[in-house]
Amino acid sequence: MTRIIHHLSEISDQYDAVFCDVWGCLHNGREPFAEAVAALQGFRERGGAVVLVTNAPRAWGEVAKQLDGIGVPRDCWDAIATSGDSARVAMFQGAVGEKVWFMGYDRDLTIFEPMKIVENPVNVRRVPLEEADGIVCCGPEDPYADPAVYRSEFLYAKTKGMKLLCFNPDIIVDVGDKRQWCAGALAQLYIEMGGVSLYFGKPHPPIYDLARRRLTALDKPVPDNRILCIGDGIATDVAGAMGEDLDVLFVTGGIAAEETKTEEHPNPDALIDYLRAQDYAPAYSIGFLR
Repeated sequence: MTRIIHHLSEISDQYDAVFCDVWGCLHNGREPFAEAVAALQGFRERGGAVVLVTNAPRAWGEVAKQLDGIGVPRDCWDAIATSGDSARVAMFQGAVGEKVWFMGYDRDLTIFEPMKIVENPVNVRRVPLEEADGIVCCGPEDPYADPAVYRSEFLYAKTKGMKLLCFNPDIIVDVGDKRQWCAGALAQLYIEMGGVSLYFGKPHPPIYDLARRRLTALDKPVPDNRILCIGDGIATDVAGAMGEDLDVLFVTGGIAAEETKTEEHPNPDALIDYLRAQDYAPAYSIGFLR
């Protein structure tokens, strides 16, 4: 049974580090959530370390710039681990070949910049689908269009035996008051059509390994039982944390707000019904990070 709390400070003394989701917990894509910022600042002031763990399909430095741009202060986090960084390592190790068909926005093209940590990297280059060995997917060209618009391209790729490297396993994200499709929706469709998709973000282990390495780089190694994960995605944040045997605080006022009938706090009965239907049991739940 999950325990509903109203403030992070109610449980923060049990943990030395937080792995916190970004979109939906810390900001909505346009502006930061003031109470979430204050909660993380308070955790750090008490000596805790905050690693932002995000399925953003870009390098951590690009995410930091985005956070700066919308006004998220740097004193509420210590480090960032991104799905993009985890997937980039695999890409430069040749996971989907040298010639790749790219799906995403121009701002995502930074994923092709060299990585010093990869020895003898593959010379990855972008080519048309007909010339590609594999697919690098950061997201759809139109985030509001049904992912099914890519069926013809995916059918061709599947028949050629291409693998799809997914840089963001999220299915959906809320930008302000609008909901958009993410790369995870395309990767899911490709699997449903018989293709092979490779994942490196939440809920999959590589991004958690990267987050732990970020902690170590801060000279703050923390045992797993002193790490708390925070997120609003039941199939990404909660599933990933539980798969790593880490405690998790489920933020119900994000993409599951309607199902959990969250206003200031989740409706207890609706929350229990939702968690039972999803078959997950987060240690804690909260309406919004505060």
